[in-house]
Amino acid sequence: MNPDLLKYNPQYPSVQDLKKKAKRRIPKFAFDYLEGGCNDELNLLRNETDFKDIQLMPRYLRKHSGVDMRTELFGHVYDAPFGISPIGLQGLMWPNAPVILAKAARKHNVPYILSTVSTASIEEIAEVAGSQFWFQLYHPTENRLRDDILRRLEAAGCPVLVVLVDVPSFGLRYREIKAGLSMPPKITINNFIQAAVRPAWSVEFLKAGMPTFATLKPYMGKDLDIKQLGKFMNATFTGRVDSDKIKAIRDLWKGKLVIKGVVSDEDMEESIRIGADGVIVSNHGGRQIDAGESTIKPLKGLTDNYGDKLKVMIDSGLRSGPDIGRSLACGAKFTFMGRPFMYGVSALGKQGGDHTIALLKAQLKQVMEQVCCETVADFPGTLINQ
Repeated sequence: MNPDLLKYNPQYPSVQDLKKKAKRRIPKFAFDYLEGGCNDELNLLRNETDFKDIQLMPRYLRKHSGVDMRTELFGHVYDAPFGISPIGLQGLMWPNAPVILAKAARKHNVPYILSTVSTASIEEIAEVAGSQFWFQLYHPTENRLRDDILRRLEAAGCPVLVVLVDVPSFGLRYREIKAGLSMPPKITINNFIQAAVRPAWSVEFLKAGMPTFATLKPYMGKDLDIKQLGKFMNATFTGRVDSDKIKAIRDLWKGKLVIKGVVSDEDMEESIRIGADGVIVSNHGGRQIDAGESTIKPLKGLTDNYGDKLKVMIDSGLRSGPDIGRSLACGAKFTFMGRPFMYGVSALGKQGGDHTIALLKAQLKQVMEQVCCETVADFPGTLINQ
């Protein structure tokens, strides 16, 4: 038995165990929102299964003086090479989830990325997460709103801005459509029934109150009904984020700039030309394009060709410490995960963020010992050519 996992809840030693518990604990509509992908969910499946093709070479006879998974990124030394990805409507899946995860990120010294459409504000998460706070921007249609969000981020001391580029249109997610989970969610009788049979979730939901798009509150009219709120969201966050829009942000933003959603050589080259400090290779967790490829598939080629020009990171499909190791072996400088942390919080509430980070650290440490990596920078030498 791994002693690192025994420090926490031994009933949930893997992300898969947390997922099963989360499914039993939160309403079906909330789980479907978290779990669902675009169209037939083929790329959602590819994201996970393609990781299994990446193999690492165990090495046992070399000297090994211990594991150090600390990783320097943008001038900050994090305690592990992974962070928490942004997810919209986190408070719908588990009340106060953004705050729970931000506190855990600060405790474990890993980055937490807040989404523009999450259920906690810039100012609240900046206070809770401290220097571990990053922000993902859904680019608004109005520059006035964009500029004010950037002003708030600067005032809050946010060190890294992540600009999302893979939502020129919202993905067709059939599970969400059936459940009425548009932006914003519709309240249906089925949703009430599903909530009623999940008492732990319902109690926490009643304590916390209806989740709102907290960062966007200053820009919304007062007392909007649900239809008007839907119109506001569609009018405010629709459209392609092209090079010109990112150039304008680069001119305004003094901190580190990361572009998320890059999967092609063309977009990688454009990111470098614009002056991005890093990219996150991502397909939005399989939620935007079903006909695309998994994120791990192009990673090695992208890191080989561009890794010396900017920080290449990855998100989408990672579910374990071995997946983190596989990504690092393919050249990623850092990794991010969204669903695993929401499984953790949905399964274990306030302990969920802490537990999930701890189990991923324990899993990654065990992999590093098996392949004889003393630091995360050693991982590329363990990759078995596929």
